[in-house]
Amino acid sequence: MPEGPSIVILKEEAAAFAGQTITRVAGNTTIEKERLLDQPVVALRSWGKQFLLELPDFTLRVHFMLFGSYRIDERKSWAEPRLSLGFDIGELNLYACSVRFIDMPLDLAYDWWADVMSPLWDPLLARKRLRSAPNMLVCDALLDQDIFAGVGNIIKNEVLFRIRVHPLSTIGALPAPKLRELVDQARQYSFDFYEWKKQYVLRKHWLAHTKRTCPRCQIPFSKGHLGRTQRRSFFCENCQVKYA
Repeated sequence: MPEGPSIVILKEEAAAFAGQTITRVAGNTTIEKERLLDQPVVALRSWGKQFLLELPDFTLRVHFMLFGSYRIDERKSWAEPRLSLGFDIGELNLYACSVRFIDMPLDLAYDWWADVMSPLWDPLLARKRLRSAPNMLVCDALLDQDIFAGVGNIIKNEVLFRIRVHPLSTIGALPAPKLRELVDQARQYSFDFYEWKKQYVLRKHWLAHTKRTCPRCQIPFSKGHLGRTQRRSFFCENCQVKYA
């Protein structure tokens, strides 16, 4: 599943479409795609894992789910796009994703402060939201898009390993400095992810996600589908402290 930094990269790669008018629509989506025809793209935006094409009176929201992908100015020969948008210059093809329309102003639809990649990100509000859920597991908290929009499973595993916190720790049991570190590193690692992905070296920097051995302790990692989300966790029982 593409995480927030990947969507920011898509927004940058598709920047040339801003200001252009959609001249062709196709794809196997069931939404009323003809509604997009002849619409000028006012802006390209992102919120968490969602890619947003803002048009004059409504917005197209794209979520790439688990296996979604995109192509700019090219197409997959083996798959039909969910939605294909043509412009006077170039085209955007979206695959295996969820697309829908948003008919309200985006500032009413989204809390921009919750997006870890946004310049409006507010760590104070993130900590306040966390403290209101003391029984939440940290592995679930990091994946809560109302608190950390854009954080996915890779970032979750890497942040918890970086700050030495066991995924089954509860928010209420974290010491105040560790809670601040959790919030700060959720954002910091997201920007590290962004830089590494742009350089095509992201996987080389994984220390925990999908790994077998702890690089600090040189013992086998534990792994499991943990928490309410049941997403895969990779963690060290020795150096990641369980606060409970």
